Amino acid sequence: MTRLTKYEKETIILTSEGDDTYSVYTFNSALKKKLAAYAKKHPDLCSLKETSKEGSATYVVDKARLSLRLTEPYSEARKQAAREQAKAQGLGGKTAD
Repeated sequence: MTRLTKYEKETIILTSEGDDTYSVYTFNSALKKKLAAYAKKHPDLCSLKETSKEGSATYVVDKARLSLRLTEPYSEARKQAAREQAKAQGLGGKTAD
């Protein structure tokens, strides 16, 4: 078996306008854990469809239960306020922008 590169380890969310579900194919460990926990808690809304020997998992999720959120970038003023707050709390390390 050939090891996959990080670029080959994709997350793909598929649906069509006529479907009531999303198909979520992923190699992402954190996402697989979240989906597994959700499927265990809500088997009527999310279920494991298949796994691969390479490490991917495909889940089927009710469309009403999954959403994507786009966030605006932080303004310079907000970044500066966060830096100052971190310094005040003794977190003097370099902050990421």
